[in-house]
Amino acid sequence: MRREKSFDESIRGCERAFTRADLVVLILAVSVLLVLQMPSLANTRRNGNASLCVAHLQQLSRAWRLYADDNSDRLVGNLDGGGVSTLSNSNKTWVLGWMDFSGGIPAGADTDTRYLAVYSPLAPYANRSAEIFKCPEDQSLSLGNRGAQRVRSVSMNGYLGERASPFTPGYRQFKKITEMATPGPARTWIFLDEREESINDGFFVVDMSGYPNNPNALRIVDFPAAYHAPGAGVSFADGHAQIKTWLDPRTSPVLRPGQPLPLGGASPNNLDVLWLQERSTSRIN
Repeated sequence: MRREKSFDESIRGCERAFTRADLVVLILAVSVLLVLQMPSLANTRRNGNASLCVAHLQQLSRAWRLYADDNSDRLVGNLDGGGVSTLSNSNKTWVLGWMDFSGGIPAGADTDTRYLAVYSPLAPYANRSAEIFKCPEDQSLSLGNRGAQRVRSVSMNGYLGERASPFTPGYRQFKKITEMATPGPARTWIFLDEREESINDGFFVVDMSGYPNNPNALRIVDFPAAYHAPGAGVSFADGHAQIKTWLDPRTSPVLRPGQPLPLGGASPNNLDVLWLQERSTSRIN
């Protein structure tokens, strides 16, 4: 009479049937699946960070507008150069701190969130959030290839805010929202992410030389970031924000952490410079 195998005997038979070779094949199969999924996961992360970048700029732009509403339509200050290195100027400019790869000026400006969440005049209108001053794709470090994470990637349109004269003579320096009739709020950018080897103060220069009829005279003074393949987050005075993809490779040179870019170089016929010029200010008639 045939005896049925017990449950334990059946299990042991299965165990004997599952060889080391089978295990190796299984591990290889799982590894291949993981490798195939990696690009998709990376794209998902990048897309999520792009959305978060846009959200940060929208929050910062909302704070910018609320500040103007509370100050008789007057725009928040936008100092450049040495003016941002003095703590006593915190009420005169939207952001303090000269960023470099040596800690920043005042001390710690590269890494200290107090310059954003405490000293910025926009902070009370943004829940004193420091993270909205930075694109999540910005991984720059305070000492170039090492050090702590830097805290700011955002700069403001240099034609906005109190200033004795515009960077390019003959163009408007907007000091109130009501002055922004041309190009108009929907076509005047406020904030964008600046490239890590370009950013210093929070004042982004767009040289209007050559606009619109002499494209051979175009120059890049400050470089926008290229965190979004290759593009940067940009916000506008009407409250919307977007990722702008750059078209000219000269706008997005090879990244060299810790090595400041030469600024102000000629960039004839650069469509990205032209795009920024069209959305920065307008000529005084």
